[in-house]
Amino acid sequence: VRILIVEDEPKTADYLAGGLAESGYAVTVARDGRSAQHCFESALFDLVLLDVMLPGMDGWEVLRVIRRRASTPVLFLSARDSVQDRVKGLELGGDDYLIKPFSYAELLARVRSLLRRGPVQCQDVLRLGDLEMVVGRFEVRRAGRLIRLTAKEFVLLRLLLERQGEVLTRTMIASHVWLMNFDCDTNVVDVAIRRLRMKIDEPYPDRLIHTVRGMGYRLALCE
Repeated sequence: VRILIVEDEPKTADYLAGGLAESGYAVTVARDGRSAQHCFESALFDLVLLDVMLPGMDGWEVLRVIRRRASTPVLFLSARDSVQDRVKGLELGGDDYLIKPFSYAELLARVRSLLRRGPVQCQDVLRLGDLEMVVGRFEVRRAGRLIRLTAKEFVLLRLLLERQGEVLTRTMIASHVWLMNFDCDTNVVDVAIRRLRMKIDEPYPDRLIHTVRGMGYRLALCE
């Protein structure tokens, strides 16, 4: 599970990062709004902890950027404790709002609750055209025909289905499917995509997995 912490105060950021890492989460820290935007556009995260008062782009604007791309759960962490601020954060698309100072135990409980809830798009059944994935049964069919996938192929295809229509870079795919960053020269993602295409695309007239030259891959009904 990957968590992005957006916090400009070094001691708070280090405290959060250390605690969450000890709790078993992979953590990335961004010190300002622009850095947060770059992190979110270059990697995939399961949860964002977002301060409101940030240098440059504030937390409200960071949330708008996130919501244009995904429904990743966002937990606001802020000293701004007015009802108006809390309502604004939730109405803009935040999932929870925790007022500073807070106990780590409460933060961890809210993190776990949001992760159990997951993003909106993580449905039990994912579809694109005649391709269907039943997540709970580890089952994939195209045109009604059962397709057998390895565990990694299933995770890769689920990612593509959940983010269908979006261009996913090799780094984003590697960080989500293998839970680590690979050297940009490695072809592990390309090999995995090639194997998935052999099962998902090649037996059928319409291709769904498209290469976006110089960027990555996209799952869509047409190029």
